[in-house]
Amino acid sequence: MRDLKTLPLETMHEEAGARFGAFAGWRMPLTYPAGVMKEHQHTREKAGLFDISHMRLFEVEGADACAFLSLACPLDAVALESGRSKYSMLLNEQAGILDDIIVTRLDTDRFMIVANAGNAEKDHRILSGLARGFNVSLKPLDRVLLALQGPEAESVLIGAGLDLSDLSFMSAVEPQQDWFVTRSGYTGEDGFEIALPPSHAQAFVEKLFSDERVMWAGLAARDSLRLEAGLCLYGQDLDENMDPARAAILWAIPKKLREEGSFVGADALRGLLAKGVEETRVGLKPEGRQPVRAGAILMNEAGEAVGRVTSGGFGPSAGHPVAMGYVSRALREPGTILFADVRGNRVPLRVHPLPFMPHRYRKG
Repeated sequence: MRDLKTLPLETMHEEAGARFGAFAGWRMPLTYPAGVMKEHQHTREKAGLFDISHMRLFEVEGADACAFLSLACPLDAVALESGRSKYSMLLNEQAGILDDIIVTRLDTDRFMIVANAGNAEKDHRILSGLARGFNVSLKPLDRVLLALQGPEAESVLIGAGLDLSDLSFMSAVEPQQDWFVTRSGYTGEDGFEIALPPSHAQAFVEKLFSDERVMWAGLAARDSLRLEAGLCLYGQDLDENMDPARAAILWAIPKKLREEGSFVGADALRGLLAKGVEETRVGLKPEGRQPVRAGAILMNEAGEAVGRVTSGGFGPSAGHPVAMGYVSRALREPGTILFADVRGNRVPLRVHPLPFMPHRYRKG
């Protein structure tokens, strides 16, 4: 795995017995000795700690920050309250999804963007281009980013000297200089994402691990958790050939913005909505115990291709295989029976409501 970027805490992961793999140009911990099933279930029951420092943070600051972000994203930045986060995306002129991001307002003219690792350089280039002509600065930050996820996450942080019990889901705070924390995550569980300087990170992690409720969890468990939660993975469930309507994430764009917004891709999105989508993202539950993986073609009873699987695996908490994919609009209703070819076997699936496991976020 030469030429891969390494995490600042790589030595800690090696000492913890991590098995590494390549992801988005990074050498990432996939699993630890406990194994993906235990890491997954431990996160659901107690607190899993994920190192997600491969993701990129950008600080946006300046008098035109709101105007800039309202152009760059289908987002009403003016309406976003300080200390609140919003799921959004970067679109191209055809309304294709270039990345899905989280935008947080820190102050009147200061925001934080969290972007996906594989898109970080592209996002920086796009945002820098859009920033020309605005009184705004765009600064990539050098931070360790940790996700502490699970029902015991708040209590663990309090024990580590970080009381964030006042935060609700998708809210944020800067508890000290150069620290940034949101009550959010990618597992469907309550939890926090904590960005801090690399010089502070090891001591903070050691403090967390003084609590026996905390377990390292790797990329494999993160994937099975997010899939059970019905959350998209960029590069599989989302890409620049997919638009927010087909991806079933229109909920992230306020209705008024869809109708009147001037963000990049706004006109194209309005055209797509007026025309109506021909396919949409759905949950899929394979029958039996055989997982159906990304790339499998979905067929109707007659064997005609009617869609494709974009994410799939076994759901340890659900107790059965879980998947997501795109199907013809006419086949999107829960209970619809489809079929996938898995190594020559015709596996039946049913369209299933998302998520597979209920979200347990801390609502305000």
